[in-house]
Amino acid sequence: MSKHVNRRQILKVSLGVATAATAATVGVTVGAQPAAAVELHDEFPPVPGMSGDRRANEFWFQLDEATLYNSSQEVKDAYKAIQAHVGNVERGLREKWFAMVKLPDYPDNFAKFVTSIRQPLEVLSRTQLGVMDRYYGRRHHRLTRAFGWFGEGVLYDPRGHAPFLVHTMNSLPDSPPPGYHTWYVYMRAMMLLGIDARRWERLAPALGFAWAMQTAAKPAQDKINPPLPAHTTHRLAATWLFKDIARLDQDFQSFPLPEGMS
Repeated sequence: MSKHVNRRQILKVSLGVATAATAATVGVTVGAQPAAAVELHDEFPPVPGMSGDRRANEFWFQLDEATLYNSSQEVKDAYKAIQAHVGNVERGLREKWFAMVKLPDYPDNFAKFVTSIRQPLEVLSRTQLGVMDRYYGRRHHRLTRAFGWFGEGVLYDPRGHAPFLVHTMNSLPDSPPPGYHTWYVYMRAMMLLGIDARRWERLAPALGFAWAMQTAAKPAQDKINPPLPAHTTHRLAATWLFKDIARLDQDFQSFPLPEGMS
């Protein structure tokens, strides 16, 4: 896959730095427990110039590595299989979902459409959740905060690929990122096919939260960004982290920004 493709336009998925108490306040429970016990990766060598939570920086860096920059042959083959079915890994499935979600036979129509790419979707699900398990295991409130920080744009990592040195959803100048929609649609496909469905159902609100956080913060991608005010983070967490899939299906029909936000 071309490395000119924006790194998180494909299948990507931070609570702000307000305080860890935010997660407790909103009762966050993201992701089901791993199917098997996974030993957490807890050793993080210092990275000069890095800013933001060290574990979250490492998590998003390794997710990039596993899904794009240094992906396995199995993942590359999965992308090829999906591309053969949808025409474009980034836009194809997203545009198909946009067309189908408004029809009376949704979600059955979309489930039928993605049935033939079940195996590559299983590969991508296993790869992404494997990285999540490695760095967060059952600590779901911390994973939710990592999604919030991702959206907020406060994870600056000099190891990134210039000009994308901030772990956030990539976008072109003056262009909101479409990657949140892309990842959400892949999540929906996995849910409907029963691929780690419960886990993706619980992660989807965190993705919506990150989308709203990035819309509010409008972070730069090549420098350290200031955090959002604590009251903004709390408000967006309380708004997004309780949404069910039916509501998220409605919300993600707003493109490219959440309805009412600019």
